[in-house]
Formats: sequence, C-alpha cells, structure tokens
Amino acid sequence: MKIIEELLHDIEIPRMVKIRQHFHAPEIENVPQAVHEAIHSAGVLNRIGAGERVAIAVGSRGVAMLPLLVRETVNAVKSVGGIPFIVPAMGSHGGATAQGQMDVLEQLGVTETAIGAPIQATMEVVEIGKLPNNLPIYMDKYAFGADKVIVINRIKPHTAFRGPVESGLMKMITIGLGKQKGAEAAHAFSFKYMAEHVIEMAKIAIERVPIIFGLATMENAYERPAKIVAIPAEELIHREPKLLKEAKSLMPRIMFDPIDVLVVDEIGKDISGDGMDPNITGRYATPYASGGPAVARIAVLGLTKKTHGNANGIGMADISTKKVMEQTILEKGYANALTSTVTQVVKLPMILHNEKLAVKAAIKTCNAFDLSKVRLVRIKNTLEIQEIWVSEAMLEEAKSLKSIEILTEPALMELS
Repeated sequence: MKIIEELLHDIEIPRMVKIRQHFHAPEIENVPQAVHEAIHSAGVLNRIGAGERVAIAVGSRGVAMLPLLVRETVNAVKSVGGIPFIVPAMGSHGGATAQGQMDVLEQLGVTETAIGAPIQATMEVVEIGKLPNNLPIYMDKYAFGADKVIVINRIKPHTAFRGPVESGLMKMITIGLGKQKGAEAAHAFSFKYMAEHVIEMAKIAIERVPIIFGLATMENAYERPAKIVAIPAEELIHREPKLLKEAKSLMPRIMFDPIDVLVVDEIGKDISGDGMDPNITGRYATPYASGGPAVARIAVLGLTKKTHGNANGIGMADISTKKVMEQTILEKGYANALTSTVTQVVKLPMILHNEKLAVKAAIKTCNAFDLSKVRLVRIKNTLEIQEIWVSEAMLEEAKSLKSIEILTEPALMELS
C-alpha cells in the first residue's frame, strides 16, 4: 500500500467543471394513449379471439415507463376478450431461475397488482426448430402453450455486435423467450454471428409460435419514450432495422473525443447489460461492435444497489477500488459470462485502496503528453450523462460547443 501511495504521490487530480449536455429529444406526452394508438394503427387486436390466452413477453431492462406499457397492452388485450398473462423474456437473467426472473420484474415495477394480469414464470422451454448449422431454437413453455403471444421491448444499439437488428423485438423473441437455453444457444458461436442468427432464429419462431405483434419503444437521450410502434409479427424483419437506425439517432453521447480518463461513479446490470454501455464509453468487450469516444483509461468507483453484487462489465475498466471488489459477487457476473461466452467483462482491473488513488492511477497511466492538462470526464453512470463533469483543461472546448451549458466554476473533485 505504501509503495502505491508513493508512486502516485505527485499525480495531481485536476479541478473539475460541471456542465450540462443538451440533446435533441422528442418525447411522447401521453404514453397510455400512444400505446393504444399504436396497437389500433397496426390493426392487430382482431387477431385475438374472445377467451384466448395471450402471453405478453416482458424483459429485464429498465425500459422507460415499462409498467405503464405493459398495463396498457394488458388492457388492450382485455378489451377484445383476451385473457392476458405475463411471461419473463430475459434469457438467463435473474440468476436463471423462475423466481429470480419474477423478482427482476417486481424490481422493474411489473407486478400483478400494477399491470392487472398474472405472471407465469418458468425456465422450461420447448425446442421449436434448428438452424441449418444445427443451432437449436427454444421457446418459453408458457409462451409456446399460449393461444397468442405479444412481445414488448425497447429498440436500441447492442453493446457487443452490429447488424440490421440489435437489441429489440427480434432479439427478445430468440434470446429473451428462449430463456437460459436459448440465450446459451444463441451465444454459442460468439457475437460474430449474432446478427444473422437473431434474424434467422426469429423467422422460425414467428412461423412456429403464435406471435401476433411486437410493441416497440424508442427512447430519447433522457430515457423518456420518444416513439411507440406496434409491428405485426410478419413485418418485424423489414421494419425493425429502420427503427434501429432511428433509435441510434436519438442516443445520448459524451460530446468530447478523445478522453484521457473517464471516471464512472457506478456500473450495474440495471444500467446496461454490460454494466456500463459501451456505446457511451467507447470500450467494447468484443471486436464486433464499435462507436463512441476514444478513451485511454476508465476508472469505475462503485456498483449500483440494484445490481445486487453483479459486477458484469468491470472487466472493461482499467482501474477500480477495494470497495467495488468487496461489493462484488463473482458468481453473478460469471453466470452472464458463461452464457454469453464473453469473459472479458468479468476480468478484474487494477484495484486501488480508495477512489482518490484509483483516479490518480488512471491519470498516471493514461499516457497524456501533459498530465497537468489531462482530459478527464466524470459521469454518474452511462444512463445519466446530461450533467457531467469535465476537467479544467477542457473548459474552453466546452464553451465553444453550442450544445454545452457551463454550470459551475472549476472546483476540486470529491473523492473518498
């Protein structure tokens, strides 16, 4: 410990300025109305007969206003005499157990009381087919046994691959509803082939499971619903790619590039499947995705409470703290890594005794030509990047950008 403090003793932490980033952000004012208008416009409710059991697939991500989206979809199904119920569609999340997945839904506010329909959770699946390469395709047992199936999900860029469709409705059909077995199968050949596998698996699922439509949402840079669209199942393959392009245009970003040091206060599965979204940090766990700023060093200072010790994504940091390691339950992250076959996300970074030493270590190792002018950015997490901190050396650049508002004078960074 003493030798580390001596090595970092002369490293100065720059004064920081709080700024506000302004993004183009269309927003839906009346979400319940937008849900019903989208479903009505798609003309899909007539596919539900009176008395038919309708499985509504809901995932594990913190989709904006998710309980409201689910509740209004439930109401729409009831309006034509259908009998709706919820099935968790989250692959191996929730510890790959039925109760764990119900707990995840509860944490997201999706409860029987809130949405007006029962939840039926199981990890049992039915094999519904195979790809030409012999990759099996699975479907949640309850969804497969339903008369009709509806899928609800947000469309956005994935964190580990690029393709015509990434995170969205088709991925939820193949991986989310495939439960642990489906997730494991889809990841078996790595993310290199994920883009084509998701589409080909979804085609077969749509043919062999009574999926009638997907309710897609797109969010603006402030995590608010920007657009809600209902897509008939047979149109998903053609329409989701266009919506993905639109979703990418709405993504927030850090408006500085390059960055010598990025300090992230917290990571967690509730923030991103990768703990911190690579689309924001520019640091990816696979070579099959790219984008974002060039960042030399990343220091992670904490885990969110809602991640419950799952530090998946810590491997993408260069530096972290003893506190993070004490909060980490390795097995939780390992379960994700073993299912996805991506081990980089759970490797351990350099561990320093406290936050101050962690930031100093990131500065020392960032290889900036002049450490007194280090380009350091601090964010709370990759979801909340409207208000961020930048080092004093970046102040003039910040002032030159029309989309940046300066909120404070330079001040010392608060670190434990």
